[in-house]
Amino acid sequence: MPSSALRELPGWSRLIGRWATEGSHPLLPGADIRGHVTFEWLTGRQFVIQRSHYDHPDIPDAIAIIGATGDDLSMHYYDRRGVHRRYRVSLDGNQWRFWRDDPGFGQRFTGVISEDSDTITGQGEMCRDGSSWEPDLTLTCHRTSPTATPAAATYPDLDAM
Repeated sequence: MPSSALRELPGWSRLIGRWATEGSHPLLPGADIRGHVTFEWLTGRQFVIQRSHYDHPDIPDAIAIIGATGDDLSMHYYDRRGVHRRYRVSLDGNQWRFWRDDPGFGQRFTGVISEDSDTITGQGEMCRDGSSWEPDLTLTCHRTSPTATPAAATYPDLDAM
């Protein structure tokens, strides 16, 4: 495909960078869940790579690739447990959403981006029975760097590439 035909994934530049995360999960009462997430462009700016790390052992480190496949914006998620999932994604105004309507385990997340684009406040929900939604991970992200360079030795196998 000629480079003139490539279009940047619209709206995602404001998420690019490194973020400190803090959150809670209803299945881990009282647990302080901290970590970081990075959003970076894949060369060509057609896809965003999201990498997340949490200091709590019950919240898995993960990588996700966000991009358009045809007319759909989707996120392909993979974590250290070997879990892989496909989510639909939207980024409209100040709201970032992703969701999957799997009959055995539905999930959805809505993150509200602050006016200065330096904070994301989000709430996840899960559905285990096909009809009732319950709280999942609550997450607040604070931008720590406008660039997406992962911390040294955070992802040594990926950083070496």
